[in-house]
Amino acid sequence: MKSILVALAFLAILASLGSALFFMMRGKGDDRTRSKRMAWALTARIALSVVLFLCVLIAWKLGYIQPTGLPVKAQ
Repeated sequence: MKSILVALAFLAILASLGSALFFMMRGKGDDRTRSKRMAWALTARIALSVVLFLCVLIAWKLGYIQPTGLPVKAQ
């Protein structure tokens, strides 16, 4: 379940980034409206990224997830 939620969060982040690209590349309309929409999409991406990071950090602190990492070779 955790990996599905993380994957959905990554998809939401990518969708927000894609919508910002769409508003940037779109040739029609007022420049101010385009800029506001693009800025909102990028702000949403940053907010989603911060929320995802905080959720992963809290899950680690509460013991819901465990870090695995690479094994350290004893010398």
